Amino acid sequence: MVEPVLTDLPAVSLADYAERARAVLPSDVWDYVAGGSAAEVTLAANRHALDRVAVLPRVLRGVDTVDLGTRLLGRPYAMPVGVAPMAYQRLVHPDGELGLAAAAGAAGVPYLASTLGSTPIEQVTGAGADVWFQLYWLRDRALVRDLLDRVVTAGCRALVVTVDVPVLGRRPRDLRNAFRLPADVVAANLPTGRDALAHAGAPGVSAIAAHTEAAFAPALRWTDLAWLREQVDLPLVVKGVLDPDDAVEAVRIGADAVVVSNHGGRQLDGAPASVTMLPEVVDAVGDECQVLMDSGIRGGTDVLRALALGAAGVLVGRPLLWALAVGGEHGARDALDLLAAELRDALTLAGCPDPAATGELRTRTAG
Repeated sequence: MVEPVLTDLPAVSLADYAERARAVLPSDVWDYVAGGSAAEVTLAANRHALDRVAVLPRVLRGVDTVDLGTRLLGRPYAMPVGVAPMAYQRLVHPDGELGLAAAAGAAGVPYLASTLGSTPIEQVTGAGADVWFQLYWLRDRALVRDLLDRVVTAGCRALVVTVDVPVLGRRPRDLRNAFRLPADVVAANLPTGRDALAHAGAPGVSAIAAHTEAAFAPALRWTDLAWLREQVDLPLVVKGVLDPDDAVEAVRIGADAVVVSNHGGRQLDGAPASVTMLPEVVDAVGDECQVLMDSGIRGGTDVLRALALGAAGVLVGRPLLWALAVGGEHGARDALDLLAAELRDALTLAGCPDPAATGELRTRTAG
C-alpha cells in the first residue's frame, strides 16, 4: 500500500500548514517567518504558557448550536479573530496581501495591513475585508502624516499603532542567513527607494534589520501617541502592550483597544508570554477599552483560552501565513474555515453558546 503524501491530504489542524509551508518555502524565508529574537526563549514561552492554561468546561448547558459572532471596535465580525499584521506577504506566495485579505473578507474577520506590506494599502482595502491599518512609527513625520491620509482615504476601519519596535529585535536566524528581500518584494506603502536597504545583503547582516533601523523612529513617546490620536478620527488600537500600567496610559490617551503582545517572540527575548499578562491587563483597564491578544495562537482551543481569560478577541499570524504559502488565497480561506470549526467545537465542549458566554468560565494554570 502506498502511503499518501502529506500535501495530498486535507489539513485537519492549523499545525498541518506549518509542516507543508516548511516543505515549499526557501529555508531563509521559513526562518524569517518562524524565527524569534535572541535565544527564542519568549517565542517558546508563548506556546508553553498557552498549553498551561486549562479551561473548566461547564456541562448540562443544553448547547446544541454555537454562534461565533462578536463585535470588535463596535463592528460585527463572524468570530473573535483578526488576521495579525505581517510584513512582506508576497515573500511566501504571489497572492500575498491581496490573497490573505480576500480570505479574511470571506471569513468575516478583520485584516490588519502592515506598514511594511508588499501591496499598497489602496489595493488591500479593495480585496473585500474590513481592513485595519497597522502603523510603524517612522523617522519621517511627514511620511507618517501621508500614510494617515492614505489610510483614511482608502477606507480603513481602524488604526493599529505598534509600540514595541523601537528597533528590530536581534534575530540570529536572519543574521546567519544574511536575509534580504528579493528584488520583486518591496515595502509598497513607502515611497520608491525607501526600502533599498532591505534588498542589500551582506554576510552576517540582516537587510530587514538595517532597513528598519534606518526607517523607524526609536524614541516614540506617549506624546507622539497623543498627537496621533488627534490626527485621525478612527478607532485607535495600541499593539505591543505587556505591562498593565502601559495599558492604562494608552486608555487615558484615548485608545479604543490594546493588544497584549510580545510581537510573536520577535522583540525583547525574555519578555513574558502574552497570555501570562493578559488577565492583568484586562483587570487594569476594566471596561474602558477592549483587550485583544496575539503571540502563539495556533488553533480554536487557544482562542477559547484567551476569551476565558478576558480577551475580546485574538490576532492570528504565522498559521495563516503558512496557509497562504501552501495554497495562496485558497489555502488561507481553508485555514480560516478550519479555525472557525475548531473554535465552534471548543465553545460547544466548554458549554458556551457564543463568545460572550466565555466570561463565565474559570481557568486553572497547570504545573
